[in-house]
Amino acid sequence: QVQLVESGGGSVQAGGSLTLSCAASGRRFSTYRMGWFRRAPGKEREFVAAIKWSGGTTYYADSVKGRFTISGDNAKNTVYLQMNSLKPEDTAAYYCATDAGLGWDRWGQGTQVTVSS
Repeated sequence: QVQLVESGGGSVQAGGSLTLSCAASGRRFSTYRMGWFRRAPGKEREFVAAIKWSGGTTYYADSVKGRFTISGDNAKNTVYLQMNSLKPEDTAAYYCATDAGLGWDRWGQGTQVTVSS
């Protein structure tokens, strides 16, 4: 069973940067894709970014395109989310997730990102 542990959240001023990490463990890391989601207070969870391990294709929500970059290190079983030019509306709990091919089926515990104006 895959276990996901996020890290790297914190508080930053608008315009700042943070890098989130998500380390996977528990079985051979052969997930089809990994992604990041977020949930702001009082809002639904929303997709942020994803990466396919085969080929490295990446996908982004329109709200983060050009500011966030997802990347992965297969050797370390880790996926990263580099977040630049952060805005107060990026404040949320960020979760990583894995998809073995049948949908997002494993979730981390989340890491909080707070952006102040």
